[in-house]
Amino acid sequence: MARKKRVWFPGAMYHITARGNRKDLIFREKDDYQYYLHLLKKAKQHYPFKLHSVSCPIISTY
Repeated sequence: MARKKRVWFPGAMYHITARGNRKDLIFREKDDYQYYLHLLKKAKQHYPFKLHSVSCPIISTY
């Protein structure tokens, strides 16, 4: 069964996470993490959103 449509409205706050399979590492090299931050910065320039924090992605989640 498909999930319900996500509720969106101006000013809403969302908690977004990413995890590796079976809580495995997402990034194995520092360069991979740097590239991720680069992509995040590009997305931030293209789409209007406030980024409050990014925590340690080298461990199994960010």
